[in-house]
Parts: sequence; structure tokens; C-alpha cells
Amino acid sequence: MTQQSTLDIGIGGMTCASCVARVEKALKKVAGVDEASVNLASESARVVFSPDMQMEARLRRAVRDAGYQARSREEVAAQDHLAPWAGFAPVAYGLILSTPLVLPMALGFSGIHWMLPPWLQCLLATPVQFILGARFYKAAWHALKARAGNMDLLVAIGTTSAWTLSVWLWLTGTPDEPQHLYFEGSALVITLVLLGKWLESRAKRETMSAIRALRSLQPGQVHLRERESEVDISLADVLLDDQIVIRSGERVPVDGVVLEGDSELDESMLTGEALPVAKYIGARVTGGSINGTGRIVVRVTATGSETVLARIVRLVEDAQAAKAPIQRLVDQIAAVFVPAVLLVALVTLLGWIATGASFADATINAVCVLVIACPCALGLATPVAIMAGTGVAAKFGILIKNAEALETLHRADTVVFDKTGTLTVGKLRLTTLVCGAGIDETRLLSIAAALQTASEHPIARAIRDAARERHLTFIDPVEVRVLPGRGVQGIVEGTTYMLGSLPWMNELEYQPGILAGETARLLSKPASLVALAQDVNAKTQLLGLMAFSDTAKPDARATLATLRARGMRLVMLTGDSRATAQGMAIELGLDVEQGEVISQVLPADKASEILRLRGAASSHHHIVAMVGDGINDAPALAAADIGIAMAGGSDLAINAAGITLMRGDVALVDAALDVSRRTVLKIRQNLFLAFAYNVAAIPLAALGLLNPVVAGAAMALSSVSVIANALLLRRWRPKPGRR
Repeated sequence: MTQQSTLDIGIGGMTCASCVARVEKALKKVAGVDEASVNLASESARVVFSPDMQMEARLRRAVRDAGYQARSREEVAAQDHLAPWAGFAPVAYGLILSTPLVLPMALGFSGIHWMLPPWLQCLLATPVQFILGARFYKAAWHALKARAGNMDLLVAIGTTSAWTLSVWLWLTGTPDEPQHLYFEGSALVITLVLLGKWLESRAKRETMSAIRALRSLQPGQVHLRERESEVDISLADVLLDDQIVIRSGERVPVDGVVLEGDSELDESMLTGEALPVAKYIGARVTGGSINGTGRIVVRVTATGSETVLARIVRLVEDAQAAKAPIQRLVDQIAAVFVPAVLLVALVTLLGWIATGASFADATINAVCVLVIACPCALGLATPVAIMAGTGVAAKFGILIKNAEALETLHRADTVVFDKTGTLTVGKLRLTTLVCGAGIDETRLLSIAAALQTASEHPIARAIRDAARERHLTFIDPVEVRVLPGRGVQGIVEGTTYMLGSLPWMNELEYQPGILAGETARLLSKPASLVALAQDVNAKTQLLGLMAFSDTAKPDARATLATLRARGMRLVMLTGDSRATAQGMAIELGLDVEQGEVISQVLPADKASEILRLRGAASSHHHIVAMVGDGINDAPALAAADIGIAMAGGSDLAINAAGITLMRGDVALVDAALDVSRRTVLKIRQNLFLAFAYNVAAIPLAALGLLNPVVAGAAMALSSVSVIANALLLRRWRPKPGRR
């Protein structure tokens, strides 16, 4: 399979949904491009293509040929840091020149009838029309060359028609019969459109605040320890295994492990957790967090794009650049929108002339249709909501990989939880140790610890912890072989041992010996049971039993109750024995009789269980969200409609999931559902506003109930209202109990 590459390109000059369609079409025409997605809100394109040394240059040329500006990552980043009033100068000039033109209209409402001389009106309106409005003519020309339409074409045709009509009425009129001119309409429409675009740009920069905040978390300089001295170097010069010093109150620049000292770190910008986290020798630290009062020395374990912070930024960028499934419908509408508006404007012109109206009145009504029917709001409705939603979710430790995951999550009606490490603390402890004939507890535990030396499974960690508590020496095993879902096999001091589940021992046809009674007794208890056996003359002889217990996370029961109150179907999926699973289910408030517990499931079978819960083989389909954290959860996360991974889990689980929770906090599952629901609600509200605006405004303009000035103001207001509505998502906070 050919490996694909991905490239992000900044796009300047886009104004509406039609521009998005045009740029996408131009990019997809480039040979080797497999996929192109353009985002109007972030003014960027994400292109997936077959590797090609010249692809970036070819893509940039395609953007320029389509009539837009290709921007580098640095230019896009510079846009994010512009001053609040940057780019307002053209709007200010437009207001200065347009105000005298509108003043007579405003005075007319007070009974004062006064009008500027036609030559002065023309003198004021012409610079606005052809200098400040030059951008519309340029973009409209490129659209015409591409045989497409966009907002700029509508504005250019509409305002030029009003300006030309005014000049014609002025030159053909007589001093005795002064005509009403429409210079104020053309000038003010251009000014209002410029104002609307400036407000859009300013608001869109607000939607990027989450990424800006994350990028600002890394300091530029670090304190490198060399022998007995400290040297300040650039962050870009830091290497793996370097030792860096982090003083009190400083930000941690990279990921690492504490070598010296202890402190408390504020990780709230990464995980949303408000309380400081204690760090000591051997503890992991994450770049971007803030050191407390202690001084620590850290060994670097990840730099640059491999740090947790860099991965978080990539996830948020990916989500904000992606296109939601609902956007496909919007793109299809936008493709025919501008041609349809031009047709409506032509019908309006001819219709008014047919009813006996003057050419001037008919033209002005057609101009109103062109000006008011701008598809800006339509193109912004979905991406600004997604950018705001994913940004605020990231602030509270919920990383959404793509827009499809965001849109799917709110429809979930079933939530499946892995047990260990997800609903439980995941910190197992050895509670029972039973020895068979010819072996004592010390020998039994030493062999078990030897077999689990390299494993990170919760049971393996519990065995090693128990061995350390007894100050046992770890024996080096050989030929260790891990059997997922069953256990581990290896040779210790010349003898082959098997450590794993009882179902595996049954497969090996083990001989329980004197432990038969203890086995039955422990199986009835709510604990995870592991057996140690040895190979004696090709027969599996049981040596001992170990039982481990776990505790539920503090907020797990309350979160499950909240999800059930939402109408969710809940399921706990685990490989533990039936007794262990049912004991934990009772503690969590799950109903075993209602099928809310599925136990004794091998990792390879978890995906099959997810498909069964989805109803893949039946006509009644459920939308299933799977929550897990382990390597053995990855197939189930991928099989679910939406996978939710705990960030404290394995990289494989996180890569297989659509959503990552930066804390091992079950309450974040409910918070993720809530932010998904609210974001999708904003998308629908925005689309309603955009469609309702055009459905109501175009007929009013065609019927002559609006003038160009009102049409221009309404058009600008529609785009700003859509962005303002989406920005309300930034006020979202997880409810108490969801943090």
C-alpha cells in the first residue's frame, strides 16, 4: 500500500462557501492528490497525497491559479497574533467617505430634506467603489475565469450596478427634475461588507485561542545541566537524555522523568485538573505544566513533535481542520447557490420591468437580491462551531481527534466501559496467596515476579509490588512468551512455568492437586484470580493461586448514574471472572440481570462483543461508544462507532480512539458527551440561521421591501451572528461531577 503524506496550507482571500468549493476543486485536480478539505473558518486546506518532492509547490500554484493566496504556516501563525484593530483601516476610510452620503437619508427622518450635489456624491462614492472595492473585482474576475461564483461576484455585480445606475441617472437627468441617486447604496454596501469581513476575521481569531494557548506553554529557553554547572540553551537544542533544571514557578519545557528533587506541578492547561500533582524521583513530567515551589532535575524523554504537548496540539489542529459529515450537504448547496441567486436577480429585474416599474427601481431591487444573498454565513456555520467546541473541550482535558467523532458522539445511546483502569483505579493489590505442595510463599512470589519482570499489566505491577514489599530478589527468566488474554510462560532456573488465568489452565489440562478446594472457594469471591503452574513431564501441575482486588474510582458510580439518567444503555466489558465482575458491578450500581456486565471476554473477542452490542447482525442499530485504556482495548475502540481512550493508557488505545481524555477521570466521559451535544446544537442553530436568513431575505429583496443599504447591513450581520453564536461555546464548563 502506498504511503500517503499530509500537508496543511493557509489560504487567503476566501470569502464564502463557494470559495471553499472552488479551492477544493482546484486542489483535487492536482495529480497525486487523494483528498483535499478546505476550512473557511481557519482559512486553511488539508491535503492528502502520494509522496512527491514538488507537491507543495504544485499545490500552492493551484491555489494561486484559482485566484487565492497560498500562505505558509508562519504567515498563518502571524495572523493569529494580530492586534485587535489590525486591518480596520479600509473600513475606517469607507465609513469616512460613506457617512456624508448617508447623512441626507438620516436627516430625512427628522423632516430635514437636503441632498449633496450629484458631482460630490460621485466624488465620495467612486474611491469606495473602485479602490476599497478592488478586492471584490479581483476575486470576482478569478471566479468568472474558473466559471464559478462566489460572494465577491455578487457584491461586485450588485454595487457596480448601483453605481452605474446612479451615474446614468445623474448624466441623463435635468436640473429641474433631480433624480434620486444610489451612490450611498453602492458605497455603504462595500463599507458594510468590509466591516463584516473584519468582524469575522477578529472573531475567527478568537476561535483559534485554544491552539494559541497550547502553543504558548513551552518556554524558549531551558537550563541544561552540564557536569556541575547550568547553561541556558534554546529549547530546539535539547536532546534526549539531557538533564535539565526546572526552578520554582517555571514551565516544564519537555517531557521527562524526575532525577532529583520533588515538587508539585500544575497540569491544568493540559488535563483540566485544577489541583497540583505531586512529583518525586522517578515520576514523569509533561512539557507545558508549571513547577511549584520545589527545584527538580529532569531527564529528557521526548522533545519536539514527540512530546505530549505537541501531540495534543496536533490532535486539536486535526479536529479543527477536519470537515464534519454534515458539511457535505452545505458544500452541495453552496455549489449551486451563487448561480441560483444570479438567476433570481435576473428574474427580479425582468419581473419588475414587466409590471411597469421603472428601470431604476427594477435594477435596485435586483441589486438588493445580489447583495443580501451572500453565502458567507453558510460556509462559516459548521467550521466555527467545530473550532469553538474542540477548543473549549481541549481546555478541560477532552481531545477530539476529528469532526466526525464530535458529530457521532452526541448520537451514542450505548456506552461500554472496560473495567480495569477505566471504572476502577487499576492499582491491583495482592490480597490472597495460596501455596500448593512443595513450595512456600517466598518461592511462589519470586517465580511469579520473575515471569512478570517486563510486563506493564496491572496484575504484573501488583506482583512486583508485593515482591518488593517482601524484599525479594528478582530472578532473570528466559524464553518468556506472552499469550494475550491468557498469561505468560517462561523458564526460571531451568524449569518451565505458566502464570495466568484459570481458563488457560483448563486449556492446558492442569492438575489442581490439593488446591482444588481453594480454587473453588476463590472463584466465588469478587477478585481477579491468577494461577502459577509448572510443566512436569508434559503435564501442567498447579503450584499456587494469587487473588488480586481493585477499587472503583471515586466518581465512577455517580457518572454511571448520570449517564443512565441521560437514557444511556451501560455495559461493563471485562476479561475478569464472573464473580469478580459481578462484585465490582454491585459496587458501581450496574444491573447484572439486565445484561450490564459482560465478563470472561478475551481481548480478541472484545471487538466481536462491540459489534454485537451495535446490533450489526440485526435491523435495530445502536450507536456504541467504547471507553478503555489498555492495549487489549484497541480492537474494541476501533470496532465501536466512537472510541474514547484514557490518556493514561497505551498509545495503541489512544491511536484507535476518536476522543482522548487527558485524565483518568470517568466523569470526563459525561462531559465529552455534553460538549459534543452542545457543539452539534450550535452547528444546527448556525445552519438554521444561515438558511432562514436567505429564505426570508431573498424574497423580501425581490419584492422591493429592502434597499441596498439595509441589504448590505443584514448580509454582514448574518455572518457575524453565526460566529458570535458559535463563540458562546467558549463559555461551556463541565458541570460539577464531570471534572
